[in-house]
Amino acid sequence: MRIWLEARAPDVVGLQELKITDEEFPSEFFEGLGYQTITHGQKAWNGVAVLSRQPAEVIQRGLDGQEDFGARLLEVRVNDITFTTVYCPNGKDVTHEDYPRKLEWFDALAHYWRSRAPASATVLCGDFNVVPAAIDSWLGGDETHIFHTPAERDRLRALLDLGLVDLYRARHPERQAFSWWDYRNGAFHRGHGLRIDLLLGTPAIVERLEAVEIDRDFRKKHDGLTPSDHAPVYADLK
Repeated sequence: MRIWLEARAPDVVGLQELKITDEEFPSEFFEGLGYQTITHGQKAWNGVAVLSRQPAEVIQRGLDGQEDFGARLLEVRVNDITFTTVYCPNGKDVTHEDYPRKLEWFDALAHYWRSRAPASATVLCGDFNVVPAAIDSWLGGDETHIFHTPAERDRLRALLDLGLVDLYRARHPERQAFSWWDYRNGAFHRGHGLRIDLLLGTPAIVERLEAVEIDRDFRKKHDGLTPSDHAPVYADLK
C-alpha cells in the first residue's frame, strides 16, 4: 500500500475488505504519509475506509437495513466531491444462501442511492463483485458463474440507471482489462482475470475525467512483498 501511495500520490482513496476494527486500523501510519483516515471497520471480515489529503466529512457509515451483512459502505464529502466506497457482498456461489442476500444488498444500495440527493460531483467506487459485461471477464459470455449472472448484472445496471457512469468503460469502451486475478493456478500470468473493481461517477465527474486506469503493475510483487489479488483502479480529474 505504501509503495502505491508514494508512486501515485492520490488525493482520495477508497479501501475495501479491511478485516480489522476501527481501533486496529493503522491511522498513524497513513497520517505519516499525509492522509486523514476515516474507517468503518469490522473484526476479521469486511470493512471500508477512506484516505484523504484534505479534510473529509462523514455522511454515512453502513447501509441501512443491511447491518447483518457487515461493514460495507462509507460515504464522505471531500471539497466539492461526494465520495463513497463500498465492499459489495461476494455471494460465494449461485447455490449458496449468500447469493440471494447479495442481490438484496444491491437492492438496498440502489434504494439508498435513489432516496438521497447526491451532489452533482459524486463518485461511487469499490469492489462490486460483479462483472459488468462479457468483455470484463476471461470467461467471456458465460453467465452461469457467480459475478456473471444476469441477476447480478441487473443490479449493477440499476445503479447505473440512477445517473452513474462506469468511468473506465467511458474512457476505454472496447479495451479488455481486469482488476482481479485469483492467486491460484497462475491466473494472473495466464490472463484469467475479472474487472470487478469499479469507479462510478455522475456526469459532472465524467466532464472532469482526464484519465482512468487499472494499475495492473501493482498486482505484481514490489520489494518482495506479496500483492493483493486486486489491482488498484484510479482516475485523474481536472
